[in-house]
Amino acid sequence: MESLKNKEQPSYDAISQQDLQIKQETFAKLLNMLDLSVLETLDDKNARAQITEICQQLLNEISRPLNLLSRQKIIKLIIDEVLGLGPLEALLADPSISDILVNNFDKIFIERFGKLEKVPVTFYDNRHLLNIIDRIVSRVGRRIDESSPMVDARLQDGSRINAIIPPLALDGPCLSIRRFSVEKLTAEQLIAYGSMSKEMGQFIQAIIVGKLNVLISGGTGSGKTTLLNILSGYIPENERIITIEDSAELQLQQPHTVRLETRIANIEGKGEILQRDLVKNCLRMRPDRIVIGEVRGAEAIDMLAAMNTGHEGSLTTLHANTPRDALGRMENMVCMAGFDMPMKNIRAQITSAINVVIQLQRHEDGCRRITSVQEINGMEGEIITMSEIFKFERTGKDADGNIQGDYKATGIVPNFNNQLKLKGIDLPNTIYGVDYNIANF
Repeated sequence: MESLKNKEQPSYDAISQQDLQIKQETFAKLLNMLDLSVLETLDDKNARAQITEICQQLLNEISRPLNLLSRQKIIKLIIDEVLGLGPLEALLADPSISDILVNNFDKIFIERFGKLEKVPVTFYDNRHLLNIIDRIVSRVGRRIDESSPMVDARLQDGSRINAIIPPLALDGPCLSIRRFSVEKLTAEQLIAYGSMSKEMGQFIQAIIVGKLNVLISGGTGSGKTTLLNILSGYIPENERIITIEDSAELQLQQPHTVRLETRIANIEGKGEILQRDLVKNCLRMRPDRIVIGEVRGAEAIDMLAAMNTGHEGSLTTLHANTPRDALGRMENMVCMAGFDMPMKNIRAQITSAINVVIQLQRHEDGCRRITSVQEINGMEGEIITMSEIFKFERTGKDADGNIQGDYKATGIVPNFNNQLKLKGIDLPNTIYGVDYNIANF
């Protein structure tokens, strides 16, 4: 998941105080000369050309010396201010950045290759940051103010936006951007990046083609959506897929795909559509597979019901630190639906619905890895039993701080192996770390 690691990293040079002052003066003059209503009717290329021409004229009138590099930088900043998202444009143009975190107008951090770093890019003040936030949310028909100080939105490229402003944010407006990956990764790339082993890659392809129900578990930024995209790519093109997401991120390429997205309440507090509503509705749409971007609440019970009633090969993700914790969270979310069911019955539902749990983890070296693949076997009393099929065994760190370890098959053959064989999916015995003929046992 570190596909851009070897590419040259761009630098973000802070603008000098003199250039910043010239930029602000020029920008103020530009607003007086420019008809923004006319500018909105122009395409991006013509709008940029018109702004550049006017800025060149205004800069020629300045008595202070200005070299060519500073002139170009000032014009670019003004164009970004008028047509884009101001200081964020340089960061959004860098494909190696996965997250942009604005803690305050002068404290901007990015995540690149799994590691956080501060960049010298800043806004002028909190008012400037608030104006950019307002521009982002207004483009998608949302609003943010003191009466509605939190907002989730999405940029045109699909990147997720979360903004929170005073009085909830004590030190000023805060903005978080989870980048939408343009590059669609493959299992082969994950193997090359050290995110999983070749045997894991063969196994996860087999369980998707074999229509097993899969739960992907992991922490924030561990690569759950990336892996979900890869797994969904193995679904045959002749199957009808319905995806359900809070914020659309999945990039399914199959022709028979229907994408659904939740909706928040309007200003009057009406019109909210939850994931649970979409799960219920999609059951009436004749899906072959249901893919839920992430289960967070009461929709878990409807997802389990769908998996138990003929919708095999369904996929979903949730936040949890271990496969066992993932099942515990699933139990809690089913309870959130308001059903007064004994815990044993809830666990029986989970056991019969989910076949495989894949655990992801982002390690301190920035690499995201599949750390465990486990099969859900059944129930022993009131306890769900699981068998680990693959695991990442950590051995230490090298001199550069990179995690060292090995991907290992545990030697346990999953109970569904014969089920896969009946569907024509015959995995070699060595996949599971055994060298005997499974068919003889």
